[in-house]
Amino acid sequence: MRSRPERIVLNGDLNRPERSPLGAATAAAMEAHRRRAELAGPLELLPAVDFCCVYGSSLLPYNSDKTSMVDYILGVADPIQWHSEASASFLDDLLSESAMNLTYMINLERNRHHYSKWMRRLGPSAINWVADGIGVGVHFNPFVEWKDKMIKYGVVQMHDLAMDVLTWDRFYLSGRLQKPVQVLIDNWDIQKVNLINLKAATSASLLLLPAKFSEEDLYAKICSLSYMGDLRMLFAEDKNKVKNIVRGSFTAFQSMYKPSLQEFAAEGLLQIPSAGHEFEQDCDLSATRNHFFSLPWTIQRRLGMKHEIDGSGITKPETIITSRELAANCVTKALRRLVMISSARQAMSGLAATGGVAAARYLTRKISKAWKSRTS
Repeated sequence: MRSRPERIVLNGDLNRPERSPLGAATAAAMEAHRRRAELAGPLELLPAVDFCCVYGSSLLPYNSDKTSMVDYILGVADPIQWHSEASASFLDDLLSESAMNLTYMINLERNRHHYSKWMRRLGPSAINWVADGIGVGVHFNPFVEWKDKMIKYGVVQMHDLAMDVLTWDRFYLSGRLQKPVQVLIDNWDIQKVNLINLKAATSASLLLLPAKFSEEDLYAKICSLSYMGDLRMLFAEDKNKVKNIVRGSFTAFQSMYKPSLQEFAAEGLLQIPSAGHEFEQDCDLSATRNHFFSLPWTIQRRLGMKHEIDGSGITKPETIITSRELAANCVTKALRRLVMISSARQAMSGLAATGGVAAARYLTRKISKAWKSRTS
């Protein structure tokens, strides 16, 4: 599949004249189509990908920072080959000019300004080694100019993307897909594993929430999971980041997490309220264990979980969850450690891949944005 319907819902301007529901829906659909086409534009520069989504603050309906970069994640079968391929538009140009002497390094030459000087010299194998050996499997090219915008795109192997989303082994891209994104090129395998990812994020958040909480509290907790232990949150991120994401994408959060919430409600673990009321959840030991065992093994093993085989030959996790506090503490510590390691590794990978000047430029932008949020 190449694309999916728009996930980000743009709220209407309350100052505009009222329109009929059909007219408003048509206008919203046209705006969504225009926005999607605009976001997909930069893909014309690049080789084909198996999955593509846009994430980050650029998707928020009322993002006033027109200078912010638009962030892309590109899933590809083979990153080394991808960095070495020519884009479709470039091949057309070459063929029209009867230039048939294509070389292995043609994409790095065509989009040389996307890469740092030393990455261009070392080639695609080195690019991939830095991403995997130092970072968390993603190579980012920031500060890529596209018309009047600046974009940043990260290239990751599809297998690594799926495994992180499913197992939280790095809890890097999985955290991004727990928040609303704009999918431009969809992939069935990523769809399937992300359903598991969203359910696990719901379970983790419920373990960290009290018996009663608001819907906004729930989405804020989900959103905050991937920022626990993130070194950037200390000095290089907007202090209102989580609140802005939730309030700017509230309808999208509702759509994403409705299936998981309904599933837990059907199991008697959660009471979904009518409008304006709070959620209520079962906090007894049985419910706690249910949520904990819904989490990826990466989290469970932090508690020293083992698996045992029952009399029927079925492998089951050994029950050693003795309290809700123990489970919540385990989840918090595990996520903080995962995020801290991943954020540090990716920072080092970014420095190695982009060079000191580009890294300093990127960090300066982040710190400036964070400073404004703390002084406003």
